[in-house]
Amino acid sequence: MTLKLLVQDPNGFFVPNIRRDNFVIFENNVLQSNATVEIEHSPVSLALLMEYGGRQKVLTRELGSAVKRTEQQILEQLGRQDSVSIFKYGNSIERLADSSEGFDSVARALNSLGSQPEFSETNLYDALAAMLQQMRGVSGRKAIFVISSGIDTFSKMSYEDLLTTLKDANTPIYMIGIGQVIRQANPIGESAGPSVKIDWKGLEDQLIAIAKASGGRAYFPENTFDLTSIYDDVMENLRVRYVVTYKTSATDTQSPRLVRVELINPKTGGPLEIVDAGGKIIRASVALQSSYIPSSVSRDAVNTSTEKGHP
Repeated sequence: MTLKLLVQDPNGFFVPNIRRDNFVIFENNVLQSNATVEIEHSPVSLALLMEYGGRQKVLTRELGSAVKRTEQQILEQLGRQDSVSIFKYGNSIERLADSSEGFDSVARALNSLGSQPEFSETNLYDALAAMLQQMRGVSGRKAIFVISSGIDTFSKMSYEDLLTTLKDANTPIYMIGIGQVIRQANPIGESAGPSVKIDWKGLEDQLIAIAKASGGRAYFPENTFDLTSIYDDVMENLRVRYVVTYKTSATDTQSPRLVRVELINPKTGGPLEIVDAGGKIIRASVALQSSYIPSSVSRDAVNTSTEKGHP
């Protein structure tokens, strides 16, 4: 039997370096033995969606350079086994390049963008809905990476309807909110008028809610010159899984199984204590990504569960 696990801290960050003897597996409440644990790194399929339009000239001036810097850095994190498509949105969504045409075509698409987006609407909600539809047929590890100020001016889809759509999309969205970058680049002068009229805090809250509803996360860097730590976290969360393999002790191999995974301290038998970089004991959640299903059992009949290791 093979299980793929994602182990995360309370903030949703991947927890590395957990040893084999920290995992215990129960099947229908029966402890299983002879389990092996390995680390799997899988290719990912990304759709990169960038805001490239706007109705306020002083804001789009910084938007263009911030978006291009951000996109370029994430492309440097991708391997040749990964796939990526580049899209921009303003009034509507436009596909710019796809790695199936070669990674050089993706780089050329970014380089061909002008230094400043054109005057347009910024229909973020419509663009996200279109991207979810685009990713529906993509298998394997996948995600949408969005670089946006969070401004939406004229979408047909409402914010509330988008949140409802996200819950069933099975595609995490990772947000890079660049509102703070734009504000810092234009703190006074001609930008003060339009900038202060925008509810930047409200926009950030919406980006957080969108990312959370999809199973992703939102980030709000102070600048876009070095986003390495953000991209490392995103790619690790997408690529890496603990793969647990064990031989079931059950004699009935045709029935549904309830599988539970716990993290323990093998010396004490108690829950595993995980200490973060600041020395604080944290709670780690173990999410079952997939499980063994007997061939004659309907997928709908199989139950899986998520367990937590308590400090």
